[in-house]
Amino acid sequence: MDAGAPAHPPVRPLAGPGPAAPAGWRAEAWAILRLAWPLALTNLSQHVLAVTDALILGRLSTEALAAATLGANLYWAVMAAPLGTALAATPMLAQARGTGQRPGGAGRGWVRQMRRDARSALWASLALLLPALLVLWFAEPLLLRLGQEPGLASLAGTYVRALMWGLLPFCGFIVLRGFLAAMERPGPALWIALAGILVNAGLGWLLVFGAGDWPGLGILGAGLASTLVNAAMLLGLLGLIARDRQLGRFRLLGRFWRPDPARLREVLRIGLPISGSMLLEIGVFSAAALAMGWFGAVAVAAHAVALQVAATTFMVPMGIGQAATARVGLCIGAGAAGAARRAGWVAIALGAGFMAAMALLLLALAGPIARGFLGAGDPAATEAAALGAVLLTVAGVFQLADGVQAVAAGALRGLKHTRVPMLLAGLGYWGLGMPVGLLLAARLGLGPVGLWIGLAAGLACVALLMLRRWRRLSEASLDRTADARA
Repeated sequence: MDAGAPAHPPVRPLAGPGPAAPAGWRAEAWAILRLAWPLALTNLSQHVLAVTDALILGRLSTEALAAATLGANLYWAVMAAPLGTALAATPMLAQARGTGQRPGGAGRGWVRQMRRDARSALWASLALLLPALLVLWFAEPLLLRLGQEPGLASLAGTYVRALMWGLLPFCGFIVLRGFLAAMERPGPALWIALAGILVNAGLGWLLVFGAGDWPGLGILGAGLASTLVNAAMLLGLLGLIARDRQLGRFRLLGRFWRPDPARLREVLRIGLPISGSMLLEIGVFSAAALAMGWFGAVAVAAHAVALQVAATTFMVPMGIGQAATARVGLCIGAGAAGAARRAGWVAIALGAGFMAAMALLLLALAGPIARGFLGAGDPAATEAAALGAVLLTVAGVFQLADGVQAVAAGALRGLKHTRVPMLLAGLGYWGLGMPVGLLLAARLGLGPVGLWIGLAAGLACVALLMLRRWRRLSEASLDRTADARA
């Protein structure tokens, strides 16, 4: 046992209907919502950091916004590996805590296992960060080899070299957020993330545009502000957890220098397919951004606007999916397969309902939303806003599919099932979405709009495949539980 750590902190009952006492559909919906809304707001607040950069740089110049979009797409594609292992912490921690909800389960070492799982996720992320940083350091020559304009590639490289140092604290924040989700205490991560928005907005504006006689750092300042805010958010969350009477007793970083090979292998088994799925999804949008570069800076800027808005609405079903991971994991750990199945379907329904509403909103307000991202004094802004409005209309069409696939993937992660979803994502995004998009854009002359239509087709395919997989596995899990009781 780790030195200085208590054997077993008091077992806190699960918020809402616990898996040991399965609840009805309505009660499960409230349990999901109580856990999902802070997670969704945390996601939104983290995404607003990127949106803030886009809003600030859009007022600096269309070229700065386009360059930051290219750099950010490369950044997110490269960070998929360490981020996936960080996300693996949530289902592992949830199932470990769920064992403490079984009769007599509190004395089976679940506290120590949660501590080991969190540390192992941090170790795995740290190991995968090193090659990611190496790639990002050479962002400019990489973008040049991918056919981007030299001016945009140079600005993007400058942005990424400042942004990349925030990777480590960001992954640490994600692991700690997974711990809080498993404990059904997502509030601290939310408050820290909300504070990060305010700090990033003020710091970003100051570092980009300067103050008084100081001219500012331009696009470099935006990347530097994001890095400093990520570091501050990690330190703030560590402080809040340490000060909490219950959470602090887990001592998650106790003996951090001692890797646990068995748990590390489990993190990689679960996390690497998550990384693969993320890379496939991020990669297809990054490839679309690079393809937009073939049509010029206006097309890239319009793509940036539409992508930022679509990604913003996506943060809510992502939060619902994270809640599904925690709830399904808790129920499976407690041996309540029926409750796990119900939790997954309730979460999918909630995600679908929200995204249907967002689809109607985007279809109605595509033009005003696009114009809000671009400075009126930029000659290219009018053209970029017009194209951005068209792309937002396409984004409105695929909102429902995007939400369903995100929540279904989250429910599957609660079962620690990640390898097949990765393959399904590859089939939908790269087997259908990207080829169709390139065909429509280049061969049939639809340009940027054709690319986005292809992305919509790929998302619809993935959503259907994920739903089918969840239905089969949740029913199989229920059958195994019934056989075990027979």
